[in-house]
Amino acid sequence: MNLVSSVHETAQTKPQKIAYRFMGKDTTYAAFDLSVSLFASALKDLGVNEGDKVAFLLGNTPHYLISLYATMRIGATAVPINPLYTPDEISFILENSDAKVVIAIDQLLPLVEVASQTFPMIENFIVCEMGPDAGEKLATLADHIKTKVHAFTTLMKQAKPLSEIVTVDENESAVILYTSGTTGYPKGAMLSHKNIYSNARDVGDYLGFSENDRIVATLPLFHVFALTVVANAPLLKGATILLEPRFSPGDIFTLIREQKATVFAGVPTMYNFLYQYPEGKTEDFETIRLSISGGSSLPVSLLHDFEEKFQVRVSEGYGLSEASPVTCFNPLDRERVPGSIGTNIMNVENKIVNEMGEEVPVNEVGELIVRGPNVMIGYYKQPEETAAAIRDGWLYTGDLARRDENGYFYIVDRKKDMIIVGGFNVYPREVEEVLFSHRDIVEAAVVGIPDTNFGEEVHAYVVLKEGSKATEQTVHDFCAKRLAKYKVPKHIEFLKELPKNATGKILRRSLKNQIRS
Repeated sequence: MNLVSSVHETAQTKPQKIAYRFMGKDTTYAAFDLSVSLFASALKDLGVNEGDKVAFLLGNTPHYLISLYATMRIGATAVPINPLYTPDEISFILENSDAKVVIAIDQLLPLVEVASQTFPMIENFIVCEMGPDAGEKLATLADHIKTKVHAFTTLMKQAKPLSEIVTVDENESAVILYTSGTTGYPKGAMLSHKNIYSNARDVGDYLGFSENDRIVATLPLFHVFALTVVANAPLLKGATILLEPRFSPGDIFTLIREQKATVFAGVPTMYNFLYQYPEGKTEDFETIRLSISGGSSLPVSLLHDFEEKFQVRVSEGYGLSEASPVTCFNPLDRERVPGSIGTNIMNVENKIVNEMGEEVPVNEVGELIVRGPNVMIGYYKQPEETAAAIRDGWLYTGDLARRDENGYFYIVDRKKDMIIVGGFNVYPREVEEVLFSHRDIVEAAVVGIPDTNFGEEVHAYVVLKEGSKATEQTVHDFCAKRLAKYKVPKHIEFLKELPKNATGKILRRSLKNQIRS
């Protein structure tokens, strides 16, 4: 069994069950499966074969789900790309991944024109028309470039359903996900059919997903968190996905109320915006049985504030692209530990080790390593990077963590983000937790910058609530009462907002570059 076969089976047994809702329109599993078979046929007609790479520059629309499952149906490999990336970032991934076809939203037509001249190996571009004048612009573009450009809707109308589902070895790559590239160029994590199916299955089982669930999908689908938690796992369980093109607190509250959503998944930034939204009320979340947080650490103070305001339990987990992604989650059937990423999910093992790869004692900080059927095949065309990341079957995550006596894991920080002040380790998250507990602080990020005397010093960026009269000195004094002297930020800089990627994760590298400039 794989994801495509599972959706096809649901379409056969429960054809009228709603697979997803988008812009006020419901689509049944039968209709979704038909669209997948039509687009799979269209891709084959364009010469896409088993093992070929198909790049997506798509947002949270049905085009993404149809493209993903159609690509996997014919045994090709999907390469999701953040459509908000710069042309240079997109160009690198297209070239590195050996993409043969690109499927893009119509807003990227200028990029399609450039790419058609830059990447001759891309044989076809498929444009998903969303805007009212997209068809006209598409026709004009197609007239003067050599690469073939096709309209998504036209291909669907011309195709005949492809009844067969290509039998692919479970260890063949289904998806290549490029890491965010916090250091150097991004690496393409190859996830096999076994990887993504097993993680969707295990996450769905662990979180108790069922056909009665209605999952809010506002996390960007090109990101691994959304790929598994709000797309593949729900579809595997026959649930309904509520596709939301963009995140807006007001729209999310309306969607939950009107559609009686049962599951909300977001990153800490989303929870912060929802909490700060002045019109948000307790009853807005009354149908939600499960709130999931991932992507980065959720400040404990925000967790408590959100739960108190909306009377809902927020469960935090952990994952990374290379593990498809989920490895840990707070159990739903017993105590939830604030600040913890939870315990092993089914079929996945986590361990904390020292520099020698030896497991460390309880509550001692070390590197988190993972093994299970969800761990990637490796990095695309990077055997040395793969060998460094996967050793003796264990994936080395690069995250510093500890495990308590009850088997709960806690992320301390990214190994590369740790600040060393005069030989003492400072974990940015610890300082950020203190900053978040300040009543006037909405957002905070801590980075290390070079210091002549101590090697590094702690530098904090803070976003204040509107109308706050807090100063650098008052925030410094607040930290000094709660942190050892070497952990207290030497500099506190106030910003209107913090730089973030498409999933809401704060971009520490951008902040460091800002200091250098």
